[in-house]
Amino acid sequence: MTYSPLHRLGAALLLGTALAQTAPAQTAPPTPRPIPPGEPPATVTATRNEPTPLEFTADKLLRLKVPAGFTVKAMATGLGNARMLHVMPDGGIYLSRRAQNDVWYLRDVNRDGRIEAAERRQVAQNLKLAHGLDVRNGKLYVVGEKTIWAMDMAADGSLSVPRVFADGFPDAGQHSARDLQWGPDGYLYATFGSTTNDVQGPNPEEATMLRLSPDGSTREIYARGLRHTIGFGWHPATRVLYGADQGSDWHGDNIPPEELNVIERGKNYGWPYCYGDKQPDPYVNVGNIPGKITKEAYCAGTQGSVLNYTAHAAAIGMTFYSGTQFPAEYRNDAFVAYRGSWNRSEPSGYEIGRVVFDAQNRPERIEPFVSGFVYQDGDVWKQFGRVAGVATYTDGSLLFTDDQSGVLYRVLYTGGK
Repeated sequence: MTYSPLHRLGAALLLGTALAQTAPAQTAPPTPRPIPPGEPPATVTATRNEPTPLEFTADKLLRLKVPAGFTVKAMATGLGNARMLHVMPDGGIYLSRRAQNDVWYLRDVNRDGRIEAAERRQVAQNLKLAHGLDVRNGKLYVVGEKTIWAMDMAADGSLSVPRVFADGFPDAGQHSARDLQWGPDGYLYATFGSTTNDVQGPNPEEATMLRLSPDGSTREIYARGLRHTIGFGWHPATRVLYGADQGSDWHGDNIPPEELNVIERGKNYGWPYCYGDKQPDPYVNVGNIPGKITKEAYCAGTQGSVLNYTAHAAAIGMTFYSGTQFPAEYRNDAFVAYRGSWNRSEPSGYEIGRVVFDAQNRPERIEPFVSGFVYQDGDVWKQFGRVAGVATYTDGSLLFTDDQSGVLYRVLYTGGK
């Protein structure tokens, strides 16, 4: 069949109309992002200073300093990379060992104040970078690098074969110590540190606290801008959630400070651009800020800390004191294990700090509670303890671990007796 030029023109017009109807609408070119604002040069003086590590020996207990009426004892030694603790009502203690990828069960069966070799045993293994742990409904939950496991507990402390509760968390990067706690709302809270020192990585779950559903099937970013919040918990009286965050390294001796934060849903706590009470960090590149705004403007929209502590002290574990053995003024205070600095001219940390709350249950100050692990011998700094986990024991004493020499310490109040 032969078509006339008129037919051909009509067909072309119809085809053009059809294509116009199906083609995507024209959009305006994207608005170029503004050039990031400039900042004046900032010069930092940083020092790598790792105190010489020493093995624990019983005589070193005499170096430890505690408030009047308290005493410190070694409850167990030879525990390896002893990290986080969970104390059961019957006195059994679950202990994670991150470097050994396992969990141990300890119990002072004969109640002599010591946990000997026969009173401890491995109850879980092959859990990569096992660290934070908590208990709920007869199950022990353990978080490692990218996985949370659940295990059924037996009366003797034994555990079932681990089952994956939740998976696919961010790579460990620079900060592989994760923690978890069941909240009073029945949800599981877990923290995942940044993969680098002072640059936000591509995974949105890095440098956050996550909130997981009771069955582990869903999760949300509860709070962000937390560089490395390992220790956290709810105040026993107010149920306010507090977390101890570690500041960035290599930014000088005194910034950023270690932070105590009130952690609230949906809030941004500023890392890596801000520290403390919304202070801009002069040593972080402004060009990486989302939205290309000034640091001052960005920090103004973040959440500031409620208390600060000495920079680079490296907060690890945190617990609220729930016993009755200590004097009444210690009730509901928090204890934080500051593992210790490695990039500060004068070392900080290497101690258990006490967060003192006032009569209205508001955090008032942080002060040393157990110190003396680090000291200067001539021109050389030395240390014999890198504290990590901390927990209230069943008799009201305080337990904490040293992951360097594998020691479990116990602090008792004797009132000078």
